[in-house]
Amino acid sequence: MTDDDPRLLVADREVARYVLDPDLDAKHGPRPYLHPVRTLAGTPVTDTLPEDHVWHLGASLAVQDVDGTNLWGGRTYVRDTGYTWRDDHGRISHDGWFHREADRLEHRLRWCDRDGGLLLTERRRLAARPVDDRAWTLEVDYTLTAPDRRDVTLGSPATNGRPGGAGYGGFFWRAAAGPTPPRVLTAKTDGEEQVNGSAEPWVAMLGTNPDGVAWTLLFVGLPEGDRWFVRASMYPGVCSAFAFDEPRVIPAGTSRPGRHRIAVVDGHLDRDALGALAERLDRP
Repeated sequence: MTDDDPRLLVADREVARYVLDPDLDAKHGPRPYLHPVRTLAGTPVTDTLPEDHVWHLGASLAVQDVDGTNLWGGRTYVRDTGYTWRDDHGRISHDGWFHREADRLEHRLRWCDRDGGLLLTERRRLAARPVDDRAWTLEVDYTLTAPDRRDVTLGSPATNGRPGGAGYGGFFWRAAAGPTPPRVLTAKTDGEEQVNGSAEPWVAMLGTNPDGVAWTLLFVGLPEGDRWFVRASMYPGVCSAFAFDEPRVIPAGTSRPGRHRIAVVDGHLDRDALGALAERLDRP
C-alpha cells in the first residue's frame, strides 16, 4: 500500500482504499484489491494476507485457472494430484485510468500469464454511494474481454476435480475475522452448507469484530450461470463464482460483464430488512 493508492469516500469519510499495484510475490496472485474496506463508523470488514490463506487480498477479482494460469494465488489444484505448487502464477495489472474521483474509480486492466502474455483485458468501475446513516454501497462493474483470435476458458479447483463445492474464482470478498464464525444467509437458506453453491438473488454475511462490534455485508448481483461460493467456519468469505461446477468460456473477441452491489452496514440486519435492502440495491 502506498500514498498513491486511491481512496473511496462517502460524505468525506474514507470507506475503502484501493491498492493498485501491490508489491507481492508472484505466488500470491498480485492484483488490484480493496483493503481496508470499512463501515461508516470505521469498522474494518475486509482482511488481507491472512495467515490461513496469504493470497486472499481484501475484495478483488481473481480466478485460479485462466487458460492454465493461476491468477488467484496459492497452490493450483491438479486433477488426480491435489493442490500443488506450480510456476503458473500470473498478474492482473492496472493499465490506465478512465476516471479517478473521490467516489468513483474506473480503469483498464490486463490479465497476464507468468511471461506477461495477455489473457484478458478488463474495464472496471468502482463506486461508493451512501444508503443511510448506517450503510453505504460499493458498486463493482467490470467487463472481461478475450483476445480477438482466442477463446479463454475460466476454471476453478472444482472444475479441475476438487470435491466439496470448492468452485471459487471471480469477485471475492475476504471478510474480517471475528471471535466466532459469521452467519451467512439468503432469503430462503441459512448456513454455509446451504448457501454455498446456491444461486439466490442475494447473500448476506453477519459478523462481529474482536471488540464485539457488529457488521453486515449484503451481496447482490449474481450473473446468470454463476453460483455463490461461501465460507464461514474455516474463514469468512463470499465469492460470485464464475466456474463453480463447470468451466466457462469467453469466446474470442467477446466480453463477459459483471455487476455487483455490496451494502456495508453497521450492526446486524434481520432477513426482512436484508430483503428490502437487496431490492433497493438491485435497481438499475
